[in-house]
Amino acid sequence: MPRTEEAQLIARAQRGRPEAFRALVSAYQQRLYGFVWRLVRDHHEAEDVCQAAFVKAYESLASYSAEYAFSTWLFTIAYRVALNNMRKRKALTGDVDFSRFDAGSDAAADSVANTEEARRMRELVWTAVDDLTPVQKSTVLLFYKENKSCQTIGEILGIPAVTVKSHLHRAREKLRGALEAQLADGWGTIRFNDAASA
Repeated sequence: MPRTEEAQLIARAQRGRPEAFRALVSAYQQRLYGFVWRLVRDHHEAEDVCQAAFVKAYESLASYSAEYAFSTWLFTIAYRVALNNMRKRKALTGDVDFSRFDAGSDAAADSVANTEEARRMRELVWTAVDDLTPVQKSTVLLFYKENKSCQTIGEILGIPAVTVKSHLHRAREKLRGALEAQLADGWGTIRFNDAASA
């Protein structure tokens, strides 16, 4: 959606026009769901988090400032809702289960390659990502899946951009180690795009 159209929708939504906010929801629903699902790994929970994030965004729309991109503001809300849900679940159960994964549900990756090796590689990567800390996992997802800059990720997570770079570096090292151990059967060396460190 062009920035000018988005700005007009935001202004109309702030003036109490529900159809304008519905248009914003439609524009961001799929991307937000993808981000949240990769955090929580549960379709129902991802839907709940997205719904709660959109409700909070609607309720807080008056406080939105055009100083930040709307997507940054919305992803920040969703990240905080997801993190609070994970904390509540951990408090109730004593643990957070990051192992849930349906390797066949990533339609974009499936369209790229349907070979057994590609499926196995995706599964190994997502299993390794699930073993990262929540902040490292969020950082990796925002950087690699949502193509957010370190500055924007910092705004979403509420941390300095230099800390984002540090989390990305540590996450890449953990992923590299985990994947190299898994792929020692001849798949080759794992290389990550280190664009964030530039």
